[in-house]
Amino acid sequence: MKNIKFLSIFALLVMIAMPMMAANGGFSLDTAMEKFVSEMGFTSFFVGEGWKNAVMILIACFLLYLAIKKEYEPLLLLPIAFGMLLSNIPGAGLFHTSMWNDEFLNPDSPYFHSYRHVLAEGGLLDVLYIGVKSGVYPCLIFLGVGAMTDFGPLIANPKSLLLGAAAQLGIFATFLVTQMDVFGFNPQEAASIGIIGGADGPTAIFLTSKLAPHLLGPIAVAAYSYMALVPVIQPPIMRALTTKNERMIHMEQLRTVSKKEKILFPIIVAIIVSLVLPSAATLIGCLMLGNLMKESGVVERLSKAAQNELNNIVVIFLGTTVGATATAEAFLNFRTISILCVGIVAFGVGTAGGVLLAKFMNLFLKKKINPLIGSAGVSAVPMAARVSQSEGQKADPRNFLLMHAMGPNVAGVIGSAVAAGILLNFLG
Repeated sequence: MKNIKFLSIFALLVMIAMPMMAANGGFSLDTAMEKFVSEMGFTSFFVGEGWKNAVMILIACFLLYLAIKKEYEPLLLLPIAFGMLLSNIPGAGLFHTSMWNDEFLNPDSPYFHSYRHVLAEGGLLDVLYIGVKSGVYPCLIFLGVGAMTDFGPLIANPKSLLLGAAAQLGIFATFLVTQMDVFGFNPQEAASIGIIGGADGPTAIFLTSKLAPHLLGPIAVAAYSYMALVPVIQPPIMRALTTKNERMIHMEQLRTVSKKEKILFPIIVAIIVSLVLPSAATLIGCLMLGNLMKESGVVERLSKAAQNELNNIVVIFLGTTVGATATAEAFLNFRTISILCVGIVAFGVGTAGGVLLAKFMNLFLKKKINPLIGSAGVSAVPMAARVSQSEGQKADPRNFLLMHAMGPNVAGVIGSAVAAGILLNFLG
């Protein structure tokens, strides 16, 4: 009752004020209504190519459905989809593609404005996107991944490092193929598309933000979508390349890895990889720092913060801002379709590379490797390892491959970071 009285009094005051403002030339109801209608986002859908924004909003809603209902990589797909939704609302001004083109960020260009202009004139997502453009967010994600990763299976079976490396075949094969005239991608774009084959979302975002930022939206969506579809994409390839007898191979239990080995491993890897390939030092350094914090046991608070609070905050910022780059003009074109198609091929080739190398190694090994663990060389941790375990138990319910598959799986994380460093070194 009180609310009704309040609304009645408010409406009466508005009715009294409008004629008074109109009499003083300060207000015109017709003009105000016309301005209000013209600035509505709904109106923009019916003007020019505004319909593309409506299509992008529908795509964003579909991705939200996949994240929430189907639980396809929800931790990143949900913020990516919502960032896509926000950046495609006409008139909201949350993200401006024009602020991130080459001319705007090139110091030699007369249109150069630098990040200071972004902070002053950009929307919320423009400001947060600085963390993507500078490569900060992916590196912080790697810090958290390192703090959550156990390199014990890799240390116990060093041969699995080769399987992780072989699974990066999809990256370089796709890089070569996408430079063909039929696709029309330049080397930087081809490298950014190829990195999808590593099945490592942060690495794909890191490399693409450096080499082809205009493709960041579709590449991020493809990378995380295919990571979520690992249980669908990999099994047919694994079964096609192996016999039932190969899938039934039992592997000996891994040896126990000492604490000293686990502490020395991230230090040694960080030094060697960074000296050999300085361009990979950023990702590898953060990955190994996170792992060292975990294994040292002396900074438990920092390790937990990297795994939880820091990682969760960065995931929100990274996902939302990457999704914001998927604007209508950047997403709705032939190139996006090509990226989605080539991306799944890259992922499949990477899976096949790991399996085939395991089969080749068996020609020379007395203690055979189950080729199924080679497919885990893509760095979709730990989902790819679980798929190897699942396929192994389908062939023999007594077969336990999970810990063996974790070796190539974590090796794939290192391998994809190294591959990104190589591509960045040659093309950056």
